[in-house]
Amino acid sequence: MNTTFFKCTSTLLTLGMVVIGSMPARAEKQNSTSVNTTNYVTLTPNQLEKVGETPDTALTSASGLTTESTQLQTVQTPSNIQSEKVAQTFEPGRATRSGSSYIGVGGNIGLSGDTRVGEGSFAVISKIGLTQNLSARPAALVGDNTVFLIPLTVDFPTENLEVTQLNVAPYVGGGIAVSTGRDSTVGALISGGVDVPLSPQITATGGVNVSFIDETDVGILLGVGYNF
Repeated sequence: MNTTFFKCTSTLLTLGMVVIGSMPARAEKQNSTSVNTTNYVTLTPNQLEKVGETPDTALTSASGLTTESTQLQTVQTPSNIQSEKVAQTFEPGRATRSGSSYIGVGGNIGLSGDTRVGEGSFAVISKIGLTQNLSARPAALVGDNTVFLIPLTVDFPTENLEVTQLNVAPYVGGGIAVSTGRDSTVGALISGGVDVPLSPQITATGGVNVSFIDETDVGILLGVGYNF
């Protein structure tokens, strides 16, 4: 009986030692798994480099794109501003969008009034471009009590008249009319008409002038000019 008891006791002790010996191994295995999981989720910069991109690289790429965009804007903006400045440069004698500047001669047909604007007379005419859109058109109506017309006009682009196959460029503006003589008088002036380019050297013109010197004077001015 004692022999049997000792055998049972020995067997139980052996099983207990086996169980106790296996417990640390399982705990160690669980800890190892936990550590591996944590390392997988929280990647280091070296591990990101293995994947192919680091946070610094991503930031550098974004800043590079921003820099390129800024450079493009910097290049385009000055050119646009400069184009506008060139278009509106004040340069007396330049061509406008209606054509070249010119000087020439013509005749005035008076319709009403007591000054040279409202009477027939010989005329010296001109167009002096100032900017792309503006020009001065001084003229002299020669005769007794010569009248000087000094209008500033807005020039419009040339348009083609399909009926006559001619190009015309309208203009309209205002200024002053100066009547010379014993009693020199200055009055307001309204002027409008069209320029008709005939060749690279010649421009025909026709317009209506309305002056307010002593009373309302109206005349039609026709002429031809040499481009310069």
